[in-house]
Amino acid sequence: MTYKQIKWMILFVPTLIVGLWEYVRHQFLMPYISMDLGNWLTPVLVYLVSVTLLNQLFSLLEKIQQELQTERAQKAALEAREQLAKELHDGIAQSLFLLSVKVDQLEFTADTKKHEEAVYTVRKTVHEVNRYVRQAIANLRYSTNTKSEVVLKETLEDKVKIIADEVLIPIEIDWNIPEEAMNPREKVEILACIREAVVNIQKHARATKGWILAQGDESDWKVTIQDNGEGFREELMDLKDSYGLNIMKDRADDMRWQLRISNQNERTTLELQKTGGGA
Repeated sequence: MTYKQIKWMILFVPTLIVGLWEYVRHQFLMPYISMDLGNWLTPVLVYLVSVTLLNQLFSLLEKIQQELQTERAQKAALEAREQLAKELHDGIAQSLFLLSVKVDQLEFTADTKKHEEAVYTVRKTVHEVNRYVRQAIANLRYSTNTKSEVVLKETLEDKVKIIADEVLIPIEIDWNIPEEAMNPREKVEILACIREAVVNIQKHARATKGWILAQGDESDWKVTIQDNGEGFREELMDLKDSYGLNIMKDRADDMRWQLRISNQNERTTLELQKTGGGA
């Protein structure tokens, strides 16, 4: 039975039954049922119809509505993942194309300095592709519940928690940015930056605890990543071997975000901020 059919039955069944009852009562039952008793029996009949037939119809209607909501949620989740996959694919494809160009240039570069710069670019691109692939595996992996059904909605906060769980250092998360505040590309880039920052906390900071704080809305938000490690040295940003930091800086520049790293209150603080002019 379709949603439309159930709706019309709910509207017309009580009317038809009451009308049929009144016809039978006046045509055949008047000698046996008084007018006052008949008037009392009419609402009782309506009640009995409501708690039996109409109750079943409402249950069917609710079931159909739940199925429609589930289908819409599944469709929205699949569309979001498809868009996320497209963004990741574009990033990987661009990096591989750049890699092929740089490799071709290496074959014809005689200048030692230019050769070293090209080698650095190739190594950096390989490093970035590796991170794109790791991110694609982490973000596009479907989670399942006990019934092997696709989880309908995995929020950005859920993905951040998954990243935090990948490291051995306990990380507190306070996420107050609405899910709809970021578009798919922004989600891809912010997750990549958060993953890089979290990995750096574990590998280099020698910290015992970390914090991820996020607040804001669609036009203005800020994500802060802190740790209680040994501190950040500004000269690291200028080192060519600091691939992760350089890639993070490039991502922030591409998205027109502000990236700040500082040491304050015995904590290393990394801030990624979008203002009204950001992507």
